[in-house]
Amino acid sequence: MSAGVAVVTGASRGFGLEIARALAADGHDVVGVSRGPEAMETADASAPGVAEQLIAKYRPSVVVLNAGVVPHTGPLHEQTWETFSQPWEVDVRQAFQWARAALLAPLDPGSLVVAMSSGAALAGSPMSGGYAGAKATVRFVARYAAEESARRALGIRFVALLPSLSPSTAVGGAGVRAYAGRQGIDVSAFVAAMDQPMTPDLVGAAVAELVAGGGPPGDAYTLSSNGLKAL
Repeated sequence: MSAGVAVVTGASRGFGLEIARALAADGHDVVGVSRGPEAMETADASAPGVAEQLIAKYRPSVVVLNAGVVPHTGPLHEQTWETFSQPWEVDVRQAFQWARAALLAPLDPGSLVVAMSSGAALAGSPMSGGYAGAKATVRFVARYAAEESARRALGIRFVALLPSLSPSTAVGGAGVRAYAGRQGIDVSAFVAAMDQPMTPDLVGAAVAELVAGGGPPGDAYTLSSNGLKAL
């Protein structure tokens, strides 16, 4: 018996792929959204109208907002506004579009929307332009949506997940290369100095735990190799 429909954006690789696999293993009918041809739904998750269309089509009980751009890396003075603002145009815009659509539809009571933020939202990331600020705003969007859901008694839960740096994703890999170069060491040395780096399968397991009702109470969580921690 199906556990319901789960929509996962950015599902073709990295965190998104492992989240989709974990939810499928738990019995969900997973709809993967990506701009790549291997996706079930080939679409730009941040584009206007996409969220409304897919929510109406699939009526998901779980939505995981994982799509995002690989930020341009370099110190502030080597950025342009166009490179600096890329995460705002994709990561933040996606969170806004889907949170808005979930509230307007609305999703059924008991539904869960997980917005993928980043540990950079807390610590900053001076080598990745507007990425850290964008991910902090993703967390705010989830909080605002949760407050609106409560105010209107919709019963939709919105949470933000802030995983630590993962060398094995496109975004994390770009960050590792940038910071290794800044320190004048090679990538392998940088990774070796990390304390149990985050991996996509750990993120998939953590999202599945939240969907199943596990994890500590809260509406935002950091995620490290030690598990979920409520903020």
